[in-house]
Order: sequence, then C-alpha cells, then structure tokens
Amino acid sequence: MDLLTDLLITLSYGVIGVALMAVGYLLVDIATPGKLHVLIWANRNSNASVLLASNLLGVGIIVVSAIVASHNDFAQGIVSTLAYGALGLLLMAGAFLLLDAVTPGRLGEILVEPEPHPAVWVSAVVHVATGAIIAAAII
Repeated sequence: MDLLTDLLITLSYGVIGVALMAVGYLLVDIATPGKLHVLIWANRNSNASVLLASNLLGVGIIVVSAIVASHNDFAQGIVSTLAYGALGLLLMAGAFLLLDAVTPGRLGEILVEPEPHPAVWVSAVVHVATGAIIAAAII
C-alpha cells in the first residue's frame, strides 16, 4: 500500500473511533442529570469528568482492538470496529444500569454531585473493564 492509501485508511478508522466516542458522550449525558459540557467545563465537576473519561477510554480500547484484529482487511476492519464499538456502548450502558439498580440512590445523580464521590471510581472501573473484556474477546 502506498502512503495515501494508508492515510485514508487511518482517517476512516479515526472518524469511526471519534464517532463512537461521540455516541458514548451522548449516552453518558443522557444517563446523568444536567449537561456534561456545563458540568465538566463550566462547573469543573471532577465526578462527571471521571465518568466521561472512563467511558471514552473503554470505547477507545474496543476500537483499538477491533482495528488490530482486522489483520489488514480494511472492509472487515471497518465493519468490526463499528459492530464491536456499538456492542461495547450497549454493554457499558447496560452495566451502568445494572450498577444503578444494585446501589442506593440514583447513580446518575450521585455521579455528578459537586463533591468527589467514591462511586464514580466504581462506575469508571466498570466502563474500562467492560471495554477491556470486549477487547479481549475481539483479539
């Protein structure tokens, strides 16, 4: 392959990865009260930041694994990156709902409190671990 082809392939994977992370952002925004952009950038809420960062990291882990597992088959790589990324987002959302069901209070509300809350780290680990589990299944 030549440099231009490699750059276009890289651009394609990059666009898909960013799009999947954007969907992850929207899912976290829906799961928590308030708007993430206000909570994080205006209010400097560390709980919301950790929650969002862990979601984005989990998605990134899945995308990287799907790309590596594509074995230089561009069409298969694009399809598997989209499919595994969507599956990962669904499983992360499901894990969040499960964690919310087994913990006291409304997890979304707890995770955006202005004071640091230890529950955000539990939720963060669930996001990253879910991404890692899917990544291991891909490879």
